[in-house]
Amino acid sequence: MHDCSNVCTTVLTLSDRMSSRGGGTSLTRRNYRLSSDSDKARATGIVNEKLLSDYLHHVFPSTKHGPVASLRKPLGFQDLGGHLENLLSEEEPSEEIRDQPVEGRLGPQPVVLDHTSGFEGLLFVDDDLLGVIGHSNFSSIRATTCVYKGKWAYEVLISSQGLMQIGWCTLNCRFNQEEGVGDTPDSYAYDGNRVRKWNVTTTNYGKSWAAGDIVSCLIDLDEGTITFCLNGQSLGTAFTNIKTGPGVAYFPSISLSFKESVAFNFGSRPLRYPVDGYLPLQNPPTSDLLKAQKLLGYVKNVLCSAIDTQEDRLLETDCAMWSLNGEPTVLITLAHIFNHFAPLMCKVYLVEDVLMNFLLGILEGGGSVDEHPLIQQLLDLFWLLMEDYEVNECLKQLMMSLLRAYRFSPIIPDLGFQIHYLRLTTAVLHHEKSRKYLLNNVLFDVLRSVVFFYIKTPLRVKEAGLEELIPTTWWPTHFDKEGKDERECKDESPDERLRRRAYERGCQRLKKRIEVVEELQVQILRLLLNNKDKTTGEASRYIFLNKFRKFLQENASNRGHPTALCPPEYMVCFLHRLITAVRTCWDEGNRKSLGSVRSEEAYVPPQLFYNGKVDYFDLQRLGGLLSHLKKTLKDDLASKANIIIDPAEIQAASMDDLDEDEESGAAQRPFGAAMGGALARPSWLSSPTLGRANRFLSTAAVSLMTPRRPLTQPEKVKVRTLAVEQRTEEDIEGSHGNDGLLLGRPVEEPEQPLADKSLLEIVDGIVMMYNLSVHQQLGKMVVVSDDVHEYAVALKDTEEKIARCPARRSDILDELQKSQKVFSEKLNHLSRRLAWINATIYSKEKMLDVYWLLCVCIRTIEHADNTGSLFAFTPEFYLNVAMNAYSALKNYFSPANSMEELPGYEETLTQLAAILAKHFADPRIVGTDIKDSLMQALASYVCYPQSLRAVERIPEEQRVAMMRNLLAPYEQRPWAQTNWILVRLWRGCGFGYRYTRLPHLLKTKPEDANLPSLQSK
Repeated sequence: MHDCSNVCTTVLTLSDRMSSRGGGTSLTRRNYRLSSDSDKARATGIVNEKLLSDYLHHVFPSTKHGPVASLRKPLGFQDLGGHLENLLSEEEPSEEIRDQPVEGRLGPQPVVLDHTSGFEGLLFVDDDLLGVIGHSNFSSIRATTCVYKGKWAYEVLISSQGLMQIGWCTLNCRFNQEEGVGDTPDSYAYDGNRVRKWNVTTTNYGKSWAAGDIVSCLIDLDEGTITFCLNGQSLGTAFTNIKTGPGVAYFPSISLSFKESVAFNFGSRPLRYPVDGYLPLQNPPTSDLLKAQKLLGYVKNVLCSAIDTQEDRLLETDCAMWSLNGEPTVLITLAHIFNHFAPLMCKVYLVEDVLMNFLLGILEGGGSVDEHPLIQQLLDLFWLLMEDYEVNECLKQLMMSLLRAYRFSPIIPDLGFQIHYLRLTTAVLHHEKSRKYLLNNVLFDVLRSVVFFYIKTPLRVKEAGLEELIPTTWWPTHFDKEGKDERECKDESPDERLRRRAYERGCQRLKKRIEVVEELQVQILRLLLNNKDKTTGEASRYIFLNKFRKFLQENASNRGHPTALCPPEYMVCFLHRLITAVRTCWDEGNRKSLGSVRSEEAYVPPQLFYNGKVDYFDLQRLGGLLSHLKKTLKDDLASKANIIIDPAEIQAASMDDLDEDEESGAAQRPFGAAMGGALARPSWLSSPTLGRANRFLSTAAVSLMTPRRPLTQPEKVKVRTLAVEQRTEEDIEGSHGNDGLLLGRPVEEPEQPLADKSLLEIVDGIVMMYNLSVHQQLGKMVVVSDDVHEYAVALKDTEEKIARCPARRSDILDELQKSQKVFSEKLNHLSRRLAWINATIYSKEKMLDVYWLLCVCIRTIEHADNTGSLFAFTPEFYLNVAMNAYSALKNYFSPANSMEELPGYEETLTQLAAILAKHFADPRIVGTDIKDSLMQALASYVCYPQSLRAVERIPEEQRVAMMRNLLAPYEQRPWAQTNWILVRLWRGCGFGYRYTRLPHLLKTKPEDANLPSLQSK
């Protein structure tokens, strides 16, 4: 790119001019022109005038039948501007036709939601007035434009699958918190949650919808009918003989319950599923669309042709291999095209309909993204020939269109749509300058880019093609005494074995297809985690890190405002892809550093928790509030970590001054100020951001000494805690004796190199993500497995009843057989859906991710524990994630995957047992909730043989200390909690489940009576 820029500069003069368009003054644009006649010779010296004319006529062919090539008027660069203007105006409709109002429609253009007077209840509406979230019992809103004649359509993008009624209403309809669209005489609605249609009364209609579906709403006012489509498939005519005539006009409208969200497309973007004969409510930009398609055609002509100056002829070339070599003739030609093309690429409709489809077409040939360099060349061209503000807007609209297309594409067996859009996203992010602009300004600030890492679960198995992918279904038919599935059943019949194996093969086929999507998602994250691309400013990883931290803050600080939170199903997928990408980067970086810690042994060093370099918002620490800890442990910080707290800062953040400090803390933190208002984000689909800045970390300033301890008095270095977005690479990685994130290393912490410090903070963020919502979601998705189990038990019970039913009771037999058919159909559906969930959420690889997270937490807690009193600075969520991750591995991933198969499983159980045994009564932990959680986890641990044996394996002195702490509550303190544990420990020779009878009643001494036990202590 630099070479071509230099060549272009020698040939062309770049002049900035103000040009008038549409009656107004536009921003400056780059205009390449020949500066003098002498430049003409330089520019065309390698191309004679005839060849140049042939080339330009080839690139810009006229659609009118003119003279043959030999009689054509010669064309040069001086005439090209006028020639191009004539070509673009050839088929352009006249202003009278263009401005003529469309019959049958009333209202302003563009069409948006009526947020001034056309709503009822509480709603959040996006900045573009197209996305909406319900915030009261049953809220309603209509559009600004109505129709009274003709055939019209609009689309609704479903973001949540809850209670909503979507359709049409007249101006006379009056809604309230109980009645919405479809509940009044002149309103009509489709409800995919309850699978019904509504017009005062209700009947069954259509199919159930899911998040990620698109509902098309069609009204034919000539025939008096209303029809709905789901993902382009007609659900049939819903209503006939609707009221029409003078004074009757219908508005697009919706009623939705609390937290439900959708986005409307009235025609501001191309309709995803257009229907012949039906017009969108908003006029498409027909004139601009024709121009953009023509100009893109000219660009393609440039890409597919070359000039052979030696032979004086034009050559047809493969456009896929085109490169920006800085040829003057080509660059000047492209500059003329982009003079018209660039302003059009700022319009969302044209970006989606013209540019995105063109770029997708480049990738249609298959192969890796690296095998399609043309997209990189085109992006170079964009940055060279377009103004920065034009490229910025174009890239923003392109990514928004890609994300929307990815999110609202239907699931098909090969996941072709999702792969298609992810490949183009990857190709765009491969371009360094584009990637950094998008990271800095779009991916987290405007878009909900986490959506790119989500794979939605199909609600309708048949449409997703799972019947073809998994033709044979299977479910457990043998259960133990407790009603649980038996993993290895000896009584399995040959037919059952064949069905199970066929089902497992189908599950493997599905898993392989899902892995293709997951690999593309990891590729995107690895591009964002690139820390080598420093030629154009700050490396991508450090931009990502700061945006990621702000994302965590938004989700940690808005627990009471669900509309601002990332949905947990997205968090689960994002967490797994991020773990894979981070571990790959960790191991790749450490191959060059001998003796460094591998990702399997990763942990977060304790100094991150107290040196003020990482913002933990207002999350609770084990020892209480951060301001309190800095006040009470300032001497320990100075002696153990060479960190001295500024007394003025302690006073400012003291508990007595919290009320007065609220405003000043927010003012000092730009992000906090931004979070208080509404950010311009298009949503989950919507996002009025409701965050609160954490005053404790933002106002704390510390004086740090160098972590090495020379004999002489160490020099003090003043370091002020920076807001997340202000941090640079040096603040994170450190340089020249500055340890960055690892400032303040305690003597107990080894000097062994870990990894890039930026990766340590991302690992810390991953642990926080799991605590915020991932664990909750893992528990929620188990319901499908539970449903399969319940239906399987019911089916087996029904089949046993059929076998026992007397032949004379045919009436009972018929009812039982009907029940058997219902249960079988439901199990066929659920078993295929469960295969999808097992592949995306509960696979062996996902289990290993959660296990790795458990090990990270255990090692982090152990290292923090070694720092003595500084352990109090550790965030509570590390202990929570350790306990919850173990619970997830034990309860959510079985029986498909077993914990016993995990590497180092017994040792990890023992380490966790030691943590629970030591810290449930740790005086450094002050929070009552975390103390109760530790006690409950220990009680659960001693209830099961495997974890019980892990408690037995912890060092003897820790077991003795644990018993003393368990008995301590009897000393005039509540003791109910500890009784639960003590009863289990005192049964048998120390632990339950060892004997069927108490040992002192046995006549012969048991063989293992001499084993160490807690009772003998």
